[in-house]
Amino acid sequence: MISIVGLGNAASAIVENFRSIKSYNVYQLNDKVVKSSKTKLKLKSFKNPEEYEQNIPNVKKFFANLDDQVQFFIVGSSLSSNYCLGILEQIKEKKIDLVYVKPDIEMLTGTPALVENAVFGILQQYARSGLLNSMTIISNMSLETHLGNLPIKAYYTKLNEYIFSAMHHINYFNHAEPEIGKVAAPAPINRIRTICGLNVQNLEEKWFFELDTPRELCYYLAINTERLEKEGGLHKKIVEMLKSKPKNAFRKMSYAIYETPYEDFGFCVAHTNVVQKNTLDKLSQVL
Repeated sequence: MISIVGLGNAASAIVENFRSIKSYNVYQLNDKVVKSSKTKLKLKSFKNPEEYEQNIPNVKKFFANLDDQVQFFIVGSSLSSNYCLGILEQIKEKKIDLVYVKPDIEMLTGTPALVENAVFGILQQYARSGLLNSMTIISNMSLETHLGNLPIKAYYTKLNEYIFSAMHHINYFNHAEPEIGKVAAPAPINRIRTICGLNVQNLEEKWFFELDTPRELCYYLAINTERLEKEGGLHKKIVEMLKSKPKNAFRKMSYAIYETPYEDFGFCVAHTNVVQKNTLDKLSQVL
């Protein structure tokens, strides 16, 4: 079992999707909870970040049955993300894979912009130091680009479903036996990562975040049963496409192929030890 934690209203909406899968225990912490329960905790809301940091809730009892493996979701610009460090400190004995969802930072101003910039940097240092097992960065703007024209009423629903689908399938692949190949465990130093969706026909990548200096690339390919049974030369074709991708002594690659009764699909996880800068930081360096 994996415990899925959503901190704040936006992250809680993402993790709600995991409730449909029995292999997850889902916990939601936000200020819209009407009444606290075993899996939902009502949080207090404040006007500024300092008040959040001074009022960290005691979650020891709430997380009494937390699984050893935890995937912890937050959205960077939310004020409730100021609770994050204090809550993580209380569950630090767990194996924590943090999923950080970045909003459109160019549209942030005032306190939300300051919160996002601070939390984004601090959590990466937590990952690099080993306090987090990993930190996966996902950009809402990148997802919107890949998903195409989304209606306003379904905007966040579609983004959240896509994040859930990617995370769930990677969890599944990591616990399933591939037909061929083996995804290598990343080096302990490479704890910052992102994901991309793959077009299995040509291995075109659609990244959830433009990761600076990826060190390791892990390809998960789900191929339809009929193709696996009947298509000669398929493995050679896939390997040749992988070999054609850029690589060097500091950029390693591994893959695994799994069976699916559905249409082909795939994901890639990129890992690095390089701290990622915000888009506005990169722009200011150019200017």
